[in-house]
Amino acid sequence: MAQTVPQRDPNILEFRLPDLGEGLADAELLHWTVAVGDTVELNQTIAEVETAKAVVALPSPFAGRVVELLAEPGATVLVGAPLIRIASSTRAQAEQADSGPNDSGGRTAVLVGYGPEGEQVSRRRRPQAAAATEATSAPDSTEAERVSANGANSTATEPDTSAHGAAQRAAATPAARKLARELGIDLWYVAGSGPEGAVTVDDVRGAVPVSQPRVQTAQRTAPEAARPTAREERTGISGVRKRTAAAMVASARTIPQAGAGITVDITGSMELIDHLRSTKSFADLALTPLALVAKSVLAALAEFPRINAYWDEQNQEIVTKHYVNLGIAVAAERGLLVPNIKEAQALTLRDLCRELGWLIDTARSGVATPTDLRGGTFTISNVGVFGVDTGLPLVNPGEAAILCLGAIRKQPWVYRDELAVRWVTTLTLSFDHRLIDGELAARFLATTAGLLEDPLTLLSRI
Repeated sequence: MAQTVPQRDPNILEFRLPDLGEGLADAELLHWTVAVGDTVELNQTIAEVETAKAVVALPSPFAGRVVELLAEPGATVLVGAPLIRIASSTRAQAEQADSGPNDSGGRTAVLVGYGPEGEQVSRRRRPQAAAATEATSAPDSTEAERVSANGANSTATEPDTSAHGAAQRAAATPAARKLARELGIDLWYVAGSGPEGAVTVDDVRGAVPVSQPRVQTAQRTAPEAARPTAREERTGISGVRKRTAAAMVASARTIPQAGAGITVDITGSMELIDHLRSTKSFADLALTPLALVAKSVLAALAEFPRINAYWDEQNQEIVTKHYVNLGIAVAAERGLLVPNIKEAQALTLRDLCRELGWLIDTARSGVATPTDLRGGTFTISNVGVFGVDTGLPLVNPGEAAILCLGAIRKQPWVYRDELAVRWVTTLTLSFDHRLIDGELAARFLATTAGLLEDPLTLLSRI
């Protein structure tokens, strides 16, 4: 590391880890793309960090010469912590940085392109190739231990992150945060039951017997058992895995879940897919059974809007959404991601194919944006691509149901009173039993299955 440069030099600008969106608390520095002495341009990528959901390329807000790197690769950096110092090429930059939000006591500026929670979100447009280098991020990840630049453990206070629609441990009402501080409760251990999974005062009170103070965890030293052996291997829990685990714990603890399933003959859908693939309209698209399942789900949600809702525990209300942000569970290299297609109910089948293909590819490549990952209202999990016939996934906090699509296989089937070989699959619905009863779940499944059995009824929307 370079020698410390005095910060009193007005031409030395310090870039701090920005708020990457949705109350993110920290990020792991993967690697630097610049070195001390390098000249950087405005918006040039200087480093890559990994958030709880994606790899984020950090653009430099200054032009000038790198004089100091303030964190080592592999270190966990808090939002607002110094990352790099740059000798600015102009005095105007220094003056602008000197009057930034940190000096006024406000929050660290949000990374360009990713506004704070609460701003209006419009449906994502397919980006041009030039946009591939834009920074991306994901929801928050608050860890009990912080790692300083030299790799040593250090105690850190819990950042004040805002509530958001992903229903995570860091999403909490102000009153709940205040009570948690007074009782010495770590919100990491508290599952939320409020709007979209936010932690409420009642959740904090109920967690008193099981909560653990953060300071105890931060002062703990690494056990000897953490060292790799020939018989065991220990892997640190961070990033996507940690974020997914928190969401699943919140789901299991706060949502009374039930399930229903139906096995359906989708030969008609498979034949329609083959036909559409041969047409000019779909020649340039990857039309898959998932697209037709999604289209059928959207039509069924329009008929049964209660499925596209969530339970607001804090306000004791059922919130029904008359738009569908359709989540698609994607197995990415870093773990499970659930990006969603905004306003999916308004899309034609062709548009839906494009959005599905783009969203899945983006998630698998690790560059899904916060806009892609937040605000889902209903989710589809396609376990059939792994050869699995059925499953019972957990409902995402902030939603009321999730549909599982099983493998599509040729099977013997009674068709028109005769035994025939047909394309068959199983649809399984996990649902929040507080607002969806068995009858409603069954009717929704039957409607979805009926559309797949007779997909011609969807042609008017294609």
